[in-house]
Amino acid sequence: MIKLDLVNDVVNRTGITKTKAEGAVETVFESMKKALARGERIELRGFGVFNVKPRKTGIGRNPRTGAEVNIVPGKAVRFKPGKELQSLP
Repeated sequence: MIKLDLVNDVVNRTGITKTKAEGAVETVFESMKKALARGERIELRGFGVFNVKPRKTGIGRNPRTGAEVNIVPGKAVRFKPGKELQSLP
């Protein structure tokens, strides 16, 4: 599923115009991006939770050359599915 599929689903379920549906979907995604950039937790009940977690620093290896590579500390977005999403048939 891609963003266009979500937009089309919103149009089919609500009957609003495609332009308004695109705006609504884009607004939701932008709000989520901004919240995650601030380090906030996003909880969508029945779906799951998005968290920003620190990424460890350390030394890794380049798989092609075997050379050591420094892994810089950073942040990564993690998703934990909710119970309803985990129990899909």
